[in-house]
Amino acid sequence: MEAVLDAVEREQRGKNEARRLRAAGKIPAVVYGVREGGKAIAVDPKPLTRILQTELGANTLITLNLPGGGDARVLVKEYQYDPVTHQLLHADFYRVAMDKAIRVNVSVVPRGEPKGVKQQGGVLDIVHRQVEIECLPIDIPNHIEVDVSEMMVGQSIRVRDIATDPKWKAVSDADMMLLHVIIPKVEEVPATPEAAAAAAGAAPAEPEVIKKGKKEEEGEEGAAAPAAAPAPAGKREKEKK
Repeated sequence: MEAVLDAVEREQRGKNEARRLRAAGKIPAVVYGVREGGKAIAVDPKPLTRILQTELGANTLITLNLPGGGDARVLVKEYQYDPVTHQLLHADFYRVAMDKAIRVNVSVVPRGEPKGVKQQGGVLDIVHRQVEIECLPIDIPNHIEVDVSEMMVGQSIRVRDIATDPKWKAVSDADMMLLHVIIPKVEEVPATPEAAAAAAGAAPAEPEVIKKGKKEEEGEEGAAAPAAAPAPAGKREKEKK
């Protein structure tokens, strides 16, 4: 996909110039060349925003119309949004030679539903959503499709497993995992204080052990040894004498 973007060269830089441009409906930008340094330009943020919102996004090949400087084929290098208004604030472009291969990151899109999801209750976990490839600027793909329909639980797809294409080649680490099918972990929900109290109340109470043995023995001994009978009165008087 190619797009066209108009630009004008600007001589001044700085925050004041950036504010003036934004007030006039433009944003500051810089275009970098293969051999030359950065050239300060200004562009309309609306068509650029539409370009960035397409499937290719920053990988869209753009024809930059610069009065007095001719047309240039560029790609978006960096861009910045306002964190509050989400309006485009700044952009950097770099020139590309149409006959020289470049490296770009392309999105990986899974196609189909894994058997491990339908039959085994697994989930498809995407580890890396992009892969770096090398190709000519005109051959940048919108995305790379990966067929996942035959994947079972425990199986994975790595960079070396994706289909090759004569127009591009993957340059990311061949062992880098892109996606796999896993069994979801069941997280234990910690018990709330109320639930813990309810569980404690539902548990059977232990029988109370009453220690009566010693007291009962003492009582039996007391019953077995009655107090001695008092001596006859006459005998007590004789002993006093």
